[in-house]
Amino acid sequence: MTRPVKPDEVGSAPHADPVGVRTDSGTTAEEVAGVQRRTVWVLSLGQVLGGLAFGATLSLGAVLAAELSGEDAFSGLAAAAVTFGTAMTAVPLAAIARRRGRRRSLTTGMAVALVGVGLVIVAVSLRAFPLLLVGFLIIGAGQAANLQSRFAAADLATDASRGRDLSIVVWATTVGAVLGPNLTGPGEIIGGAIGMPPLTGPYLFTLVAQGLAIVLYLVAMRPDPLLLAQRVVASARAESRTIAKADRPVAARYAIFAVAAAHGTMVSVMAMTPVHLAHLTHGATEAATLSIIGLTISLHIAGMYVLSPVFGILADKVGRVPTILIGQVLLVAALLTASFGQLSTTAVTVALVLLGLGWSASTVAGSTLLTESSSEALRTRRQGISDFTMSIVGGLGAIAAGAVLGGIGYGGLALVVLVLVAASVLLAPLGWRASRRPAPVGDAPAGG
Repeated sequence: MTRPVKPDEVGSAPHADPVGVRTDSGTTAEEVAGVQRRTVWVLSLGQVLGGLAFGATLSLGAVLAAELSGEDAFSGLAAAAVTFGTAMTAVPLAAIARRRGRRRSLTTGMAVALVGVGLVIVAVSLRAFPLLLVGFLIIGAGQAANLQSRFAAADLATDASRGRDLSIVVWATTVGAVLGPNLTGPGEIIGGAIGMPPLTGPYLFTLVAQGLAIVLYLVAMRPDPLLLAQRVVASARAESRTIAKADRPVAARYAIFAVAAAHGTMVSVMAMTPVHLAHLTHGATEAATLSIIGLTISLHIAGMYVLSPVFGILADKVGRVPTILIGQVLLVAALLTASFGQLSTTAVTVALVLLGLGWSASTVAGSTLLTESSSEALRTRRQGISDFTMSIVGGLGAIAAGAVLGGIGYGGLALVVLVLVAASVLLAPLGWRASRRPAPVGDAPAGG
């Protein structure tokens, strides 16, 4: 005789690993596990395609903004527009996921982003700078969908594999993020051959990759992981009037803060690094300067994603909050290296790698903690709030970093940003106690 799958055995499981159980609809836990494995691989492939699309999009954003505006000072507005577009669409996409499932939410975000890509191409053709910024703002919906993918990987995961599954999807971003910017040359050749406006040819790859990702999710993400998780919870609720709810709002709020603070730390320093390196290599040839900047940013991106599965396994084995603290140690090492080694290109490069690693550990562990600290009724809403918060903090951090850099320099900027790291460390005991406290019993709370 089989027993029903309990709600704490998928998605928000604190300690469970379902084996040999069956839901009222006839879905065994082995079948749920099979769906989870397939979902992780589908999401990973989707992230590769999404990364290709997004990498090709942003690689020319600053160039297009500077050319259409006529001012180099406006070059950063393209990235800022994408960041704020991500923040604007994170919560609505989370609401769609809650009502209609991950498949509908992810494809909606990517479809909206395609409209933005079209507007960018039209804006370049018309030489319309305001329209260009609107296009990049709308493209942010695609980035919001990419961010949500990591949470989709945790919908059906158990406690033993949640961090690992989430981190695999984060890791998959590496492929697209590295290859995307390298498609600029071939894209320009193809775009020129079919009469596209200058510097818009690479967006052909964006359109194709994004379109393929939409088809992939529509066809392969069946059953929808979030809707299946909701059915499992509903089935268990019908079976028992009193159900343990794994809702820990304090731990969830700490997770949101830790992810946003790590993102703000990373973006603030990373956004100013190319400018600092350009000044540091003053007198060198332009090719040499661009080579140093390109290598530094590439290694930083590798630090962000390549070791994310390691941090996912650590989060599963040693705990979510301890792994967040490992991330803070790496961020401190990065910021001190950047500050005291600011006159050395090698030290700055090492600092950027450490910065990426610290971001990765904090984001993977923080996202995992947020998912398992939230009841099924509140999970997607809090996930949307987390993506909104980290995007806003990142955008504001990049803007403020410019002013700080001009005032006290690159080394001073790195020391100022230490405040965010210190706050994450000081609040960690609160998140630790809340995450280990027994989950309350009863209906999910109305607030989050």
